[in-house]
Amino acid sequence: MVMKSKKTGDFLLLANGLVLVILLNLIAADNFFRIDLTEEKRYSIKPQTQELLRDLTDDIYVEVYLEGELNAEFRRLRNAIREVLDEFRIYSGNRVKISFVDPTTAMSQQARNEFIQDLASKGVQPTRVVEQKDGQTSEKLIFPGAVIAYGGAEVGVTLLKGNKARTPAEEINQSIEGLEYEFANAIYKLTNVDRKRIGFIHGHGELDSLFIASFNNALLDVYDVYKVNLQRKQALTDYDALIIAKPTQPFSEHDKYKLDQYIMNGGRALFLLDRLEASMDSASREDYFAFPYELRLDDLLFKYGIRINADLVQDRNAGLYPVVTGQQGSRAQMQLMDWPFFPLINRYADHSITRNLDAVMMKFASSLDTVKAIGIAKTPLAFTSEYSRCVNAPVPASINEIRRNVKPESFSSGNIPVAYLLEGKFTSLYKNRFLPEGISQESFRADGEETKLIVVSDGDIARNDVNPRTGNPQQLGLDPFTNYTFANEEFLMNAVAYLADENGLIKTRSKEVKIRPLDKEKIRVEKTKWQVINLVLPVVCLILYGILAAYLRRRKYSKA
Repeated sequence: MVMKSKKTGDFLLLANGLVLVILLNLIAADNFFRIDLTEEKRYSIKPQTQELLRDLTDDIYVEVYLEGELNAEFRRLRNAIREVLDEFRIYSGNRVKISFVDPTTAMSQQARNEFIQDLASKGVQPTRVVEQKDGQTSEKLIFPGAVIAYGGAEVGVTLLKGNKARTPAEEINQSIEGLEYEFANAIYKLTNVDRKRIGFIHGHGELDSLFIASFNNALLDVYDVYKVNLQRKQALTDYDALIIAKPTQPFSEHDKYKLDQYIMNGGRALFLLDRLEASMDSASREDYFAFPYELRLDDLLFKYGIRINADLVQDRNAGLYPVVTGQQGSRAQMQLMDWPFFPLINRYADHSITRNLDAVMMKFASSLDTVKAIGIAKTPLAFTSEYSRCVNAPVPASINEIRRNVKPESFSSGNIPVAYLLEGKFTSLYKNRFLPEGISQESFRADGEETKLIVVSDGDIARNDVNPRTGNPQQLGLDPFTNYTFANEEFLMNAVAYLADENGLIKTRSKEVKIRPLDKEKIRVEKTKWQVINLVLPVVCLILYGILAAYLRRRKYSKA
């Protein structure tokens, strides 16, 4: 009777356990959640990305080409890609279809070359990896990128990002931190139907369409872009953000008033301004001096809390420019030399606009100062290197300056800010002033809504070069002398994304993944101890358990 009762009790216990498991599964199915126990939440994706994925209405296909025989660092990147995409798949309700493809498995060399060219045309560029093993040096092409397809459209994504001045491990880590943004941004480009409206101000000698084509094309991938002539446009409220790119002619009071009121009504603006008139064409003259432009925007910016100084920044960490250094027969000998008026910007604020950004090349930039503006938060976004200095106008900006020996100790001004983010409620330039002639007081707004401005003291940051042979615009940031592409486009696109939608996907760039390298010295000292603990201790514990069990068993049956 007792045995039967015990069996019934066990059966009921098992049945209750199964019911509990089924109940928990049903509750979990309706209340999906995941717990990330890592300190920096490396396996979690941001709410903005989750919302984007939940809104998918069709399957999206992600084909990753970082596959095959990889070294340890790139295997780490590949594993991180897999983890991020798995999260995307889960939050999208299995709408994200993932595949990993090794581009080197094509049967013939011709097929491989065609495949590589096809990837390059989609924006997935190969990376050459040089490794040394057992005294042997080997080279290999890998493809740290992916192609995402949705609704018949495709977009390529480069996944190896980060600051090239860092170590390879840090660069990979920065790439891992940016994976969520790169994938989410690509999906956003393919699926977004509510495109933001960006206006390019023109009518004041701004960069023309050929020299801003690269930046303009990058914007068109994400936004609707318009040319805006202030003299013809009565109101600017249609635009989510305005860009003023390297004007060279003065703004009238009416133009300034329209800009001012746009900002007072919550409009966002990106100012890319040259303070001094200088270019490489003028620098070829021996006696050239750079003088300030008369843009008449100084009072407007001053009112908002920023001032572009009438100087030029010189930096020892600079871009290169070819200079004739001698003559060999009838041929001139050229040599690439540092041109201090082309500062390489590689120090940034820890901000979602500039996080993990590679170096940006500026040309004839000026220094920025902040001035008192109540209620305005000012964030310096970018700085020159610590080996910099400012030269006040008029500045001798001749190419012959390169040949002159300049004392390194004279570049001692430290990090000079060249880009600022201003956030807050601005005060109108025309508060307690006469309005421009013909402007009515009725629509005037003296105190603004919460908004944001970004001021960069270089207009050439948005200027692409033109191929002298084909006449076609080159990629923004491409240095024709070193064939290196600086991160000018990425910086500007991040800035526009922050202005147009500061709570959007740009927030995902703030993700942090910490490197926790092993202490090599500690490994050397404690290697034997941990080997013993890991290999011998489990065996010893197992033997002790066996002895104890045998002892207890013998004791039990000896009593019986």
